[in-house]
Order: sequence, then structure tokens, then C-alpha cells
Amino acid sequence: MPFTLAPAEPQRSKLLPIDMDYVTDVMVRLLRIPSPSGRTDHVMQLVGEEIAALGMPFELTRRGVLRGELCGEGGPGSADRAIIVHADTIGCMVKELKDNGRLTLVPIGTHSARFAEGARVKIFVDDLERTYTGTVLPLKASGHRWGDDVDTQGVGWEQVEVRVDEVVHDAGGLAALGIDVGDFVAFDAHPVITPSGYVKSRHLDDKAGIAAALGAFKSLIDHGAVLPVNAHLLVTIAEEVGLGASHGLDADVAEMVSIDTSVVALGQASTEHTVNIASQDSSGPFDYHLVRRLAGLCRYHGIDYRRDVYGYYRSDAASALEAGVETRAALIGFGIDASHGHERTHLDGVRRVAELIAVYLQTDLTFRHWDTAPVGELKDFPSTLVQPADDLGPR
Repeated sequence: MPFTLAPAEPQRSKLLPIDMDYVTDVMVRLLRIPSPSGRTDHVMQLVGEEIAALGMPFELTRRGVLRGELCGEGGPGSADRAIIVHADTIGCMVKELKDNGRLTLVPIGTHSARFAEGARVKIFVDDLERTYTGTVLPLKASGHRWGDDVDTQGVGWEQVEVRVDEVVHDAGGLAALGIDVGDFVAFDAHPVITPSGYVKSRHLDDKAGIAAALGAFKSLIDHGAVLPVNAHLLVTIAEEVGLGASHGLDADVAEMVSIDTSVVALGQASTEHTVNIASQDSSGPFDYHLVRRLAGLCRYHGIDYRRDVYGYYRSDAASALEAGVETRAALIGFGIDASHGHERTHLDGVRRVAELIAVYLQTDLTFRHWDTAPVGELKDFPSTLVQPADDLGPR
């Protein structure tokens, strides 16, 4: 007979309150620290300080990925689970010092120059004591000069340039400032939280996810929750360029849940006010059992959720699976309108992500009999005919 969980297991988990003042404070402080992929040291210092303040031990890999741990009843050497978030964001790099004293850009990560136009930026040069500010502008930025050509100019990175806020008129002047090809250019986030609870900012992807994860772990610690399984918090630094969780997970991780943005747009089920559970993204379907278990936990505890499928999207989970990690994988997120552009989410969605993570970490492995070992026999392998107990709650 296929193995299933004891039906009483969901009663062990409790819906815990999330300290949203803490979550909001951490999120805003993270948003104010530039961290394009490849230049994440500063933001990781803040993440490490927050994890240390929670009393969680952590370590960093040689490349700078952070791995914290909240011990459960399993003890050392038992199967673990991991919650994955990323601290890096989209950004740009200087490609050329132009003869007009402006900068040509290439993107870091995948995003459109359409949403770069008008952005205020910081330029990081090799001299760590200096940064410069600027604005990304279309090549034809003045309607008083170009007239209707302003509206017909094309969209693309070759169609924009950075106007540097210094007295500089040529490439030599830029070089004299210490600006060089390969310097990082970060978009200012400008976070705003409205009275109605909306959060408007660049780089909510994935700094709102980090805040939600820290809020969940803080709630578990504050309320003395007992975890049946050791829980890692993995903070990666290169998700936006496709590397993500390709390293940093140990062989004992049997389940991982990646927290990232969810797509709020026409034709998508995700919303800014719910936790959103992905059934599939561009890398393929997520684990059948784990996806349905997370949805079942939401139903059981009354956490508002949606399930969705994303087309032009990949996450830390995809990087880990492509690297060969033997684990069940799922993706959940807070809804983002205009992702990788002028982003907006709502505190309701961030809170519900934290609530689901806190509930999930209080439960046992989806299939403990099978998942505690890396290999097993066919007779014990979970079947799609078997539902984890957490999927049997009220609908």
C-alpha cells in the first residue's frame, strides 16, 4: 500500500500572527540598499544582521550566499527543508563612455529599457568613497527640441543614456571622475507605502520576499513553535541572472519552497492581496504533492491564496533543480503588478506569504517515509493517488 500521512498531522500547525511592523521596517530598509546582481555585499550585511538578531545561526558560502538554520526535532543528519529568497535585483552596467559626456548601459538581468527611462540611478566606481548620481533618459529627451520625434523614438537599451549629475561634457571628463566601463549602475527604489497598504517601489522582487521570510521565522521563534524538520533559510545573490540557488543547498534538503514575485496581469490568477502558489513556470511543473499540500494548508488555516501558471518566469527553484538538487520544489509569492518595472504589491499579500511559510514549517515532510532518504523502493514511492493529509482540510 502507498504510504500516506497520519490524518491528525495538520492539527499540529497553528496560524501564527506576523509582526507586520517588523516586516515593513525590514522591507523598506532592504529596498533602500542598492543590490544589482554582482554587487550584493552591502545588502547581505543587513540580511545577516537581521538573522543574527533573531538568534538564528548562519554561515556564508565563498560566493556570498547566506544559509541560516532553525533546528527542529529531526536533529543533525536528518532530512531538512529550505525556504529560498534572493537579495539581488535587476540593474545595469556601464558599456561605453560617450563623447557627449553620458553613459551607454547594458542591463543586468532581464528587464526593458522602457521602464528605465526617467529612472534615477547611482553609479558605483572603483573608488569606494565615491558614487555618482544620474538619470536614465531617452536619446531624444526634450520635446522642445525634438517635437513629435520624442514619441516615435524606439525602445531599447541602445535608445537610452545616463545623464550624470556632474560638470562633464565628454568621455575624458567621465574618465577623470573615475567612471569606467564595467561600473555598476543601480536604480533608486523610492519605496512608498500608501495609507491603503500598497507598497510601490522598484526591487520588491525579491526584497519583499526576504521581509516575508524573516517575518515568518521571527513568528516561529517568538511563539516557541516546534518544528518537526530542520528549516534552512537560503538567501541567494544571483537569481536575476539565472544562477540563484544553483549552490548552497546541502544534500539533506528534501523539500524547498522558493519565495518570489507572482505575476499580476491580464490572464493571470495571482493577486496583490493573496499568497500565490505556482503550479508551473517556464522551467516546468513544480512538485505535484508539495504544491497541493501548500494549497491544502491555506484552506485548512483560512489563508487566502490563488494558484497560477507563469510563462515568462523562472526562480531560484529552477536553478537548484537544474544543478541536480534531489528535492521536492515549490514556488509561492506575493503578487506584483508591473514586475521588473514600476512595481506594486500590497502588505496583505506579503503577510499571507509569511503566514503560509510559518504554518508550513510547523508540519512534517510531505512524505516522511519516502523523503527522509535520497533513494528507496518502488513499493514505497508516493503516488498521485495519495493525498498528503494537509490537503484534506475544509475547502
